[in-house]
Amino acid sequence: MSDHRELNHDLDVYATDPLAGAGLPLWLPAGSVIRRELERLAKDLAHADGCVDVHTPVLGKRALFERSGHWAKFEDDMFPTLQLGDEEVVLRPANCPHHALVYKARSHSYRELPIRLNELAPMFRAERSGVLSGLTRVRQISLDDTHVFCRPDQTGAEVARGLRAALEAQRILGLPVHHVRLSMRDDSDAWLGTEEQWRTAQDALRESAHDILEGSGLPLVEAPGEAAFYGPKVDLQVFDSRGHEETIATVQVDFTQPERFDLTYHGEDGERHRVVMVHRGTVGSMERVTAALLERYDGRLPLWLAPVQVAVLPVSQEQDDAARALVDALRAQGVRVELACDDSLGSRVREARRRRVAVVAVVGAREAADGSVQVTDVAAGFREVVPVDHLVGRVVAARDGRCQAVGWT
Repeated sequence: MSDHRELNHDLDVYATDPLAGAGLPLWLPAGSVIRRELERLAKDLAHADGCVDVHTPVLGKRALFERSGHWAKFEDDMFPTLQLGDEEVVLRPANCPHHALVYKARSHSYRELPIRLNELAPMFRAERSGVLSGLTRVRQISLDDTHVFCRPDQTGAEVARGLRAALEAQRILGLPVHHVRLSMRDDSDAWLGTEEQWRTAQDALRESAHDILEGSGLPLVEAPGEAAFYGPKVDLQVFDSRGHEETIATVQVDFTQPERFDLTYHGEDGERHRVVMVHRGTVGSMERVTAALLERYDGRLPLWLAPVQVAVLPVSQEQDDAARALVDALRAQGVRVELACDDSLGSRVREARRRRVAVVAVVGAREAADGSVQVTDVAAGFREVVPVDHLVGRVVAARDGRCQAVGWT
């Protein structure tokens, strides 16, 4: 398995520049395509689960993060505050305090719950220079982030829903999950909330995870001391090309921020009751997931993610019209396609392979005459002459289905 930083030399997914700053990658056009497709997947999964979209600012007053508890726990990992008049503001290290304020913006009845707020938004960590690495350790993280506000009796179902969505995302992406980790508190005093709250939340997570994982073959590994400071969580764990264990997606129970922000709902009895907050990341951070995908597929991404899905190569000038007609037919279906005419056919094929183009379509004299095309799909091990309509149909079906491979037969 290759390192995504080495693959980037051929693929031009991202760039770095001292003027931009360490840990702040610049997404190049190819990388922007990958990121856009991941964002679409994240939104599709969120909307399928009944999430609604919100947008919140990347800045917040220091007092906001003091209230949430992030300042006390993560001050050393946060960027310095900015003085704006009499106010101190800071780049947010997490999105959840803003989402708590969105929920708090109006009153809620028990009949409305659960409310699921989704935002694919940046957050910021002042990572030290020595730990920064490509796309896996950066200072601005673009996270697929959902916060669920529910009644206590709905917590188990919402945890299960979040874990199910996270596993589905990894299935679609083809990222093998090594195990699921139940991240719990240890016996130290580093945690917010009471022991009873932790015990109840950990039991709910354990039960939900067992139900979802039954028959999957994925082990549930309990890890004391790995919880978030405000509650336990379930993490999907993968290994990168260097053998390092990484968290790719997570579902967390939070009983602390609802108390700190006084988040309530009106119960059937007419009284105010404390809401439970569930944090869920389904696809994960755009940076880390892109790195994991590049390494998993050695840069040759599934067609739906590939920056260039089809490269059309006429053998000679005499086939230009047929090649352009094929390009037009693919573009009419929204396929990302390039026409490569310059240099020898061999050099154009090698360049397409170097850039990991998903499908190479060569149009020679015979193909131009009978409306066919010679297709090479390295990932599928497929190299045959097929009708143009077959190529277009198979490519569109693989893209729309977010398939791991094109079904040529």
